[in-house]
Amino acid sequence: MSTPQPPQQPPEQPAPAEKSGRSAGAIASLVGAGLLLVFMLQNRQDTPVHFFFWRVDLPVWFIILASALLGAVIWLGFGVFRRHRRRVARRRERRG
Repeated sequence: MSTPQPPQQPPEQPAPAEKSGRSAGAIASLVGAGLLLVFMLQNRQDTPVHFFFWRVDLPVWFIILASALLGAVIWLGFGVFRRHRRRVARRRERRG
């Protein structure tokens, strides 16, 4: 004779950890922006810039800012391109 066993219950799920207000990426971005600002403020002198046949005197902080913005646009562009390729690949997989 077997003894009746109580019905098995699913294991309890741990409570989700409370999220902080900022992610690590946001904190790193804020720290990087702060460092960039300090670097720009410490480099305010003018310098000649040669591009093809143009020559112009620009403040170094402006060159730093323009370079950072151009790098950010390129970085985001590669991210958009990668997401597009993944989306197209998933669409092809679903269609067979």
